[in-house]
Amino acid sequence: MPPAETERLEVTGDHHGARLDHFVTAVVPELSRARIQRLIRDGHVLLNRRTVRASHAVHAGDVVDLEVPPAAPSTPAPEALPLAVLHDDPDLVVVDKPAGMVVHPAAGHDRGTLVNALLHHVAGLSGIGGEQRPGIVHRLDRGTSGVMVVAKHDAAHAELSRQFADREVDKQYLGLAWGLLNAGRRIDAPLGRDPVDRKKISTRARRARTAVTRITGAERLRGLTLATIAIATGRTHQIRVHLASIGHPIAGDALYGGVRRHLAADHRALASLERPFLHAWRLAFTHPRDGRRVEFEAPLPADLQPVVDDLRRRAARRND
Repeated sequence: MPPAETERLEVTGDHHGARLDHFVTAVVPELSRARIQRLIRDGHVLLNRRTVRASHAVHAGDVVDLEVPPAAPSTPAPEALPLAVLHDDPDLVVVDKPAGMVVHPAAGHDRGTLVNALLHHVAGLSGIGGEQRPGIVHRLDRGTSGVMVVAKHDAAHAELSRQFADREVDKQYLGLAWGLLNAGRRIDAPLGRDPVDRKKISTRARRARTAVTRITGAERLRGLTLATIAIATGRTHQIRVHLASIGHPIAGDALYGGVRRHLAADHRALASLERPFLHAWRLAFTHPRDGRRVEFEAPLPADLQPVVDDLRRRAARRND
């Protein structure tokens, strides 16, 4: 089990007089207030080296020591879930993850994940990710479909992880965005947890990490753009947040403003969307065994392709 994470926080004037749990929630937004209150109750949060109640007031200059114990792991069970395998060799497996599937077990998702499916379909996975994330080198959002590579042994895992970290992996997505986007657009805006809504990622976060998104292709479809999108980084919700931040949210994305209550006739096909129109269609990297450059593609899935087909038909009729 990994060691507990520790952090020392100093109270500034902005938080003078705040409750301890409110202060910690404000400066460590990745933890929920309920989780922080449990940590305080269990003695994992010290104010000036003393245990106090969650309601205790903090003052400028106080020091808070926070300890976050690792979650108790449970071994995921293999499940015979449908899984499209695009490539399988002794070093890695490439899959087309369906929308709606979480990548690895987490709170509230201990079954039905990609890891559960992989343990059924694939013999041997890298152990670097630990019991909860065997073979997992990178992730896709639950609502995003598309190509993922999974490592079968630790050497492959280490090399693939290095390529992702060094931005040597070519990741291309297809996204249907509101409004008219132009190819060549580059969005360079650091991302982090939204300071107000913890479910969201934001360009206004206090703690942010660099993120770059590029529009490499654009097909205009009657007030929408089917965009080909490349990301050098791979932050949580990156494409969705970046496009929403410039006024072009992904269609079907309820979290970031991509769902519209009233649809024009040209856009009625969007009513069928039950998730953001975002698909990881292409992944290219260097094979860890022999150094070959390999690439894999997955076509738009059955819930997205009809939307594009309908928009194209309507656009073609308008142009006749």
